[in-house]
Amino acid sequence: MRTLNLTPLFRSSVGFDRLINLMDAAQRADETSTSYPPYNIEKLADDRYRVTMAIAGFSQNDITIVAKPNQVTVSGKAKPDEAGGQFLHRGIAGRAFERRFDVADHIRVESAALENGLLHIELLRDLPEAMKPRTIVITTPANTATLPTLAAAE
Repeated sequence: MRTLNLTPLFRSSVGFDRLINLMDAAQRADETSTSYPPYNIEKLADDRYRVTMAIAGFSQNDITIVAKPNQVTVSGKAKPDEAGGQFLHRGIAGRAFERRFDVADHIRVESAALENGLLHIELLRDLPEAMKPRTIVITTPANTATLPTLAAAE
């Protein structure tokens, strides 16, 4: 039995609530609930990701993707059994599912495509300009006079 008490982290940190809640939820997650449908998460570039889910038997109309801040939820509704034949073996799962992916700040769903029973969800990290690195000009008294002022730059 493995237990980890994260309560002391709540008492001594500010602004990390989401991270601590993520760690706590991951610790409590039941392994059986995370096995269907199977999925891959790929890092395609520094700011691009792809989630691929194997959802054989589901059509485009059976799948719902909802993007909220810091979370993407994929759900599929179960199809009713066809009244046709009698199954001797039933190995293809067609049950309803809901899979939640916690995503970092500024990650957004760019597109989704269903191809050959695989659902591909493209994610993009879209940092606002204010958060991107920028170069700061270092001034000295000697070169301050040569720098353009705000009024002159406009």
